[in-house]
Amino acid sequence: MLGIVPEIDPEVFSLVVIPVFIFLARICDVTIGTMRIIFVSRGMKMVAPVLGFAEVFIWIVAVGQIFQNLTNPLNYFAYAAGFATGNYIGMLVEERLAMGLALIRIITQRDATNLIDYLRAAGYGVTVLDAQGKQGPGKVLFSVVKRKNIRDVEDAIHEFNPKAFYSIEDVRRAAEGTFPAVAPGPTPFHLGRVIRKGK
Repeated sequence: MLGIVPEIDPEVFSLVVIPVFIFLARICDVTIGTMRIIFVSRGMKMVAPVLGFAEVFIWIVAVGQIFQNLTNPLNYFAYAAGFATGNYIGMLVEERLAMGLALIRIITQRDATNLIDYLRAAGYGVTVLDAQGKQGPGKVLFSVVKRKNIRDVEDAIHEFNPKAFYSIEDVRRAAEGTFPAVAPGPTPFHLGRVIRKGK
Protein backbone atom coordinates (compact mmCIF):
# COMPACT_ATOMS: atom_id res chain seq x y z
CA MET A 1 0.00 0.00 0.00
CA LEU A 2 1.07 3.56 -0.70
CA GLY A 3 2.26 5.61 2.23
CA ILE A 4 3.64 2.63 4.13
CA VAL A 5 7.39 2.79 4.78
CA PRO A 6 8.99 -0.61 4.15
CA GLU A 7 10.65 -2.16 7.16
CA ILE A 8 14.43 -2.46 7.16
CA ASP A 9 15.85 -5.91 7.64
CA PRO A 10 17.25 -6.01 11.23
CA GLU A 11 20.47 -7.61 9.99
CA VAL A 12 20.97 -4.90 7.36
CA PHE A 13 20.20 -2.26 9.98
CA SER A 14 22.80 -3.74 12.35
CA LEU A 15 25.53 -4.38 9.79
CA VAL A 16 25.15 -1.32 7.56
CA VAL A 17 22.97 1.47 8.94
CA ILE A 18 24.41 1.62 12.45
CA PRO A 19 28.11 1.53 11.39
CA VAL A 20 27.46 4.24 8.78
CA PHE A 21 25.64 6.34 11.39
CA ILE A 22 28.52 5.94 13.87
CA PHE A 23 31.05 6.82 11.16
CA LEU A 24 29.22 10.01 10.17
CA ALA A 25 28.56 10.99 13.79
CA ARG A 26 32.25 10.67 14.61
CA ILE A 27 33.19 12.79 11.61
CA CYS A 28 30.81 15.49 12.82
CA ASP A 29 31.86 15.52 16.45
CA VAL A 30 35.61 15.38 15.77
CA THR A 31 35.35 18.11 13.13
CA ILE A 32 33.42 20.26 15.59
CA GLY A 33 35.97 19.43 18.27
CA THR A 34 38.83 20.56 16.04
CA MET A 35 37.05 23.85 15.39
CA ARG A 36 36.31 24.25 19.11
CA ILE A 37 40.00 23.95 19.97
CA ILE A 38 40.81 26.58 17.36
CA PHE A 39 38.16 28.95 18.71
CA VAL A 40 39.45 28.43 22.26
CA SER A 41 43.00 29.27 21.13
CA ARG A 42 41.62 32.41 19.47
CA GLY A 43 39.86 33.44 22.69
CA MET A 44 36.35 33.26 21.20
CA LYS A 45 34.47 32.68 24.44
CA MET A 46 30.94 32.66 23.01
CA VAL A 47 31.40 30.22 20.12
CA ALA A 48 33.59 27.60 21.83
CA PRO A 49 31.02 26.51 24.49
CA VAL A 50 28.29 26.08 21.86
CA LEU A 51 30.55 23.91 19.74
CA GLY A 52 31.57 21.97 22.86
CA PHE A 53 27.92 21.18 23.63
CA ALA A 54 27.27 19.95 20.07
CA GLU A 55 30.50 17.92 20.06
CA VAL A 56 29.72 16.07 23.30
CA PHE A 57 26.06 15.52 22.41
CA ILE A 58 26.94 13.86 19.10
CA TRP A 59 29.69 11.82 20.76
CA ILE A 60 27.30 10.48 23.40
CA VAL A 61 24.81 9.42 20.71
CA ALA A 62 27.57 7.62 18.75
CA VAL A 63 28.96 5.85 21.81
CA GLY A 64 25.44 4.89 22.85
CA GLN A 65 24.96 3.07 19.57
CA ILE A 66 28.19 1.14 20.12
CA PHE A 67 27.15 0.00 23.60
CA GLN A 68 23.80 -1.12 22.24
CA ASN A 69 25.55 -3.20 19.56
CA LEU A 70 28.69 -4.51 21.22
CA THR A 71 28.74 -7.72 19.20
CA ASN A 72 29.27 -5.97 15.85
CA PRO A 73 33.01 -5.34 15.18
CA LEU A 74 32.11 -3.02 12.27
CA ASN A 75 30.95 -0.47 14.83
CA TYR A 76 34.44 -0.26 16.31
CA PHE A 77 35.98 0.16 12.88
CA ALA A 78 33.42 2.84 11.97
CA TYR A 79 34.16 4.67 15.24
CA ALA A 80 37.93 4.72 14.61
CA ALA A 81 37.57 5.56 10.91
CA GLY A 82 35.17 8.40 11.73
CA PHE A 83 37.63 9.79 14.26
CA ALA A 84 40.50 9.77 11.75
CA THR A 85 38.37 11.26 8.96
CA GLY A 86 36.98 13.90 11.31
CA ASN A 87 40.49 15.08 12.16
CA TYR A 88 41.34 15.43 8.49
CA ILE A 89 38.12 17.25 7.60
CA GLY A 90 38.48 19.51 10.64
CA MET A 91 41.92 20.61 9.45
CA LEU A 92 40.58 21.24 5.94
CA VAL A 93 37.72 23.36 7.30
CA GLU A 94 40.09 25.35 9.50
CA GLU A 95 42.43 25.88 6.57
CA ARG A 96 39.55 27.15 4.43
CA LEU A 97 38.31 29.52 7.13
CA ALA A 98 41.86 30.84 7.79
CA MET A 99 40.71 32.86 10.78
CA GLY A 100 42.92 35.09 12.87
CA LEU A 101 46.36 36.60 12.50
CA ALA A 102 49.86 35.23 12.13
CA LEU A 103 53.30 36.67 12.80
CA ILE A 104 55.80 36.09 10.00
CA ARG A 105 59.45 36.49 10.95
CA ILE A 106 61.86 36.66 8.00
CA ILE A 107 65.65 36.55 8.33
CA THR A 108 67.56 37.42 5.18
CA GLN A 109 71.28 37.11 4.45
CA ARG A 110 71.34 39.75 1.75
CA ASP A 111 69.59 42.93 0.68
CA ALA A 112 65.84 42.61 1.21
CA THR A 113 64.80 45.90 -0.41
CA ASN A 114 62.72 44.27 -3.16
CA LEU A 115 60.87 42.06 -0.68
CA ILE A 116 60.21 44.95 1.70
CA ASP A 117 59.01 47.18 -1.14
CA TYR A 118 56.67 44.47 -2.43
CA LEU A 119 55.14 43.75 0.96
CA ARG A 120 54.59 47.43 1.76
CA ALA A 121 53.19 48.12 -1.71
CA ALA A 122 50.76 45.24 -1.18
CA GLY A 123 49.54 46.86 2.04
CA TYR A 124 51.39 44.82 4.67
CA GLY A 125 52.97 46.42 7.69
CA VAL A 126 56.67 45.50 7.85
CA THR A 127 59.12 46.21 10.66
CA VAL A 128 62.78 45.93 9.64
CA LEU A 129 65.77 45.42 11.97
CA ASP A 130 69.46 45.17 11.18
CA ALA A 131 70.96 41.84 12.16
CA GLN A 132 74.31 40.08 12.25
CA GLY A 133 74.42 36.33 11.59
CA LYS A 134 77.02 33.66 10.94
CA GLN A 135 77.13 34.57 7.25
CA GLY A 136 77.43 38.29 7.92
CA PRO A 137 75.00 41.22 8.07
CA GLY A 138 71.35 40.76 7.21
CA LYS A 139 67.84 41.93 7.96
CA VAL A 140 65.08 40.68 10.22
CA LEU A 141 61.56 41.46 9.00
CA PHE A 142 58.45 41.22 11.14
CA SER A 143 54.95 41.35 9.72
CA VAL A 144 51.59 40.49 11.30
CA VAL A 145 49.25 39.32 8.54
CA LYS A 146 45.84 37.75 8.22
CA ARG A 147 46.15 34.00 7.93
CA LYS A 148 44.42 34.03 4.55
CA ASN A 149 47.34 36.17 3.25
CA ILE A 150 50.14 33.87 4.45
CA ARG A 151 50.51 32.15 1.08
CA ASP A 152 50.96 35.49 -0.71
CA VAL A 153 53.76 36.50 1.68
CA GLU A 154 55.42 33.08 1.30
CA ASP A 155 55.32 33.42 -2.48
CA ALA A 156 56.96 36.84 -2.22
CA ILE A 157 59.72 35.44 0.01
CA HIS A 158 60.42 32.61 -2.43
CA GLU A 159 60.52 35.07 -5.32
CA PHE A 160 62.65 37.88 -3.87
CA ASN A 161 64.71 36.11 -1.16
CA PRO A 162 64.48 32.36 -1.84
CA LYS A 163 67.21 31.50 0.70
CA ALA A 164 65.69 33.54 3.52
CA PHE A 165 64.73 31.76 6.73
CA TYR A 166 61.21 32.47 7.92
CA SER A 167 58.89 31.24 10.63
CA ILE A 168 55.16 31.66 11.16
CA GLU A 169 53.42 31.85 14.54
CA ASP A 170 49.78 32.26 15.48
CA VAL A 171 48.79 35.56 17.07
CA ARG A 172 46.01 35.29 19.61
CA ARG A 173 45.27 39.00 19.88
CA ALA A 174 46.60 42.20 18.33
CA ALA A 175 45.73 45.90 18.36
CA GLU A 176 45.95 48.22 15.38
CA GLY A 177 48.11 46.97 12.53
CA THR A 178 48.38 47.50 8.78
CA PHE A 179 46.70 45.03 6.46
CA PRO A 180 45.80 44.92 2.75
CA ALA A 181 42.32 46.31 2.09
CA VAL A 182 41.63 43.31 -0.17
CA ALA A 183 43.34 39.94 -0.06
CA PRO A 184 46.01 40.16 -2.78
CA GLY A 185 45.67 37.64 -5.57
CA PRO A 186 48.23 36.26 -7.97
CA THR A 187 48.02 39.20 -10.38
CA PRO A 188 50.16 41.74 -8.43
CA PHE A 189 52.71 39.03 -7.72
CA HIS A 190 53.04 37.99 -11.36
CA LEU A 191 53.35 41.64 -12.37
CA GLY A 192 56.23 41.91 -9.90
CA ARG A 193 57.87 38.93 -11.56
CA VAL A 194 57.60 40.54 -14.99
CA ILE A 195 59.10 43.79 -13.74
CA ARG A 196 62.04 42.02 -12.14
CA LYS A 197 62.75 39.95 -15.25
CA GLY A 198 62.86 43.10 -17.36
CA LYS A 199 65.68 44.64 -15.34
